[in-house]
Amino acid sequence: MRKNFTDVDLNRSVGNLLRLGVILSVFISLAGFIKLFFEGFKMPKKYSLLDMGTSSEKVWGQFWNSLCKGEGMAIIQLGILVLIFTPLMRIIFALIGYLKEKDYLYVTISSIVLAIMAVSFFAGYAH
Repeated sequence: MRKNFTDVDLNRSVGNLLRLGVILSVFISLAGFIKLFFEGFKMPKKYSLLDMGTSSEKVWGQFWNSLCKGEGMAIIQLGILVLIFTPLMRIIFALIGYLKEKDYLYVTISSIVLAIMAVSFFAGYAH
């Protein structure tokens, strides 16, 4: 017989998700630092990508290019992205848990928080 999903189970699962996100981020970043060390800490000579007029597509494109090449700086950036997305995944995970519990007040609140985060994320790339 299957037991019901409780608040304790949800809190434990969310806590495990947050721990996993942080630990994964640390290991990815550490691997990037080690790779960067063996690359000789080469920094870019041109900082033209930092120009405010640079499109997000170009920045993301260069990030993915660097990551596919296995460059240390891109691996560190991936670790930072994992750390940034961990709280977002927590909200999504909690939303699913609240749906299972049929706690529609918290489903609504989590949906609003998720919508605010999505709007702020995409509004940052509107310029």
